[in-house]
Parts: sequence; structure tokens; C-alpha cells
Amino acid sequence: MHAGGELGAAAGGSLLLCASLLAVGCALGLRLGQGRGAVDRGLLAWLCFNALVHFALEGPYVYLSMVGNITDSDALIASLWKEYGKADARWLYFDPTIVSVEILTVVLGGSLALVLVYAIVKEKHYRHFVQITLCVCELYGGWMTFCPDWLMGSPNLNTNSWLYFWVYLVFFNGVWVLIPGLLLWQSWVELKKMHHKGSNSRKKFQ
Repeated sequence: MHAGGELGAAAGGSLLLCASLLAVGCALGLRLGQGRGAVDRGLLAWLCFNALVHFALEGPYVYLSMVGNITDSDALIASLWKEYGKADARWLYFDPTIVSVEILTVVLGGSLALVLVYAIVKEKHYRHFVQITLCVCELYGGWMTFCPDWLMGSPNLNTNSWLYFWVYLVFFNGVWVLIPGLLLWQSWVELKKMHHKGSNSRKKFQ
């Protein structure tokens, strides 16, 4: 792949759109998390941003890919995916693995993010079940996005540009590995606490 990677108008516009979604997600999450602890407020902000990305960015990608391909589309949102396609060329045309993963991500990942927001705000008993399911879904999506290309020697990835490699590929995809990983650990700790609490309660009545 060619080097390229200057931070031009297309890249700046795409990054600005992502930053705008992050700002909206944080505002919604912090509002929903009023009166809650810092961890839950941060998690709600992430989940709102997560759902916005799945529905507002990846949803249109799936639709445009199903009716044609990103390269030939004149839709405004297609410009963002054309820019990302400079880092991973599979996003520019109908790649069945990418589109399949994105369908799962939009429908299941986006929906689970909203269910988890509700479960946290309403303190539902199924909160950590949903949280674990969502995190596994996100991690699986990341694995299936990159593993097939890695096995072929990464012919579609542009690793010669700091912008395309470190920002588009590593940072933007790494966030969806790091945060789900941390949330899995949080669920593990909380479920362990609940188990010990239940065990101690049973011992008191024996």
C-alpha cells in the first residue's frame, strides 16, 4: 500500500465527525448517570458513544454496502468510509467478512449497548450478563475483522502511514479491544463479589 497519510480535509472532517459523536455520547451518558459513581458515569458515556457509532456510522455503511459499494457512493457518510478505506481497502468494496461482522455489530452490538444503558440506569439484575455478552461481541467483531487479513499477510492494510496505521487501525480499533476487556474484568470482579456475598449469607443461616 502507498504511504500517504497527510492530515488533509477528508481526514480532518472524519476525525471531527468522530469527535462530535464522542461529545454527544459523553453528554448523554453523563446526563443519564447523574447521581451515580464515576465508573458508571464513564461507562454510560462510553455506551452512548458506542451505540451512536454502531447506528450512525456503521449502520449506513452496511446499507451502502448492501445496495452497492462505498467507492461508488455519493452519500455524505461514504466520505468517512472512503477515508478509512485508505487504511483498510476492504471497506471500499463489498467484502463479505467485513459486511457480515458489521451486520452483527450494528444489530446485536448497538442493541446490547442500549439495553446495558437501561440495565445500569435502572439497576437491573441482568446488567453484567448483558455487559459480558456485549464485550464478547465487540471482541469477536475485532478478531474477525482483522484475523482473516492477517492470515493472508495483510494485503489490504496500509501500515506505511502513521495516520492510517497508528490512528485509524491501531487507535480506533484498539479502543474497542481495551474498553471491552476492562469491562469484562469489571464484570468478573462484581460477579465474584456477589458470589462471596451470597455464600456468606447462606453460612449465617446454617
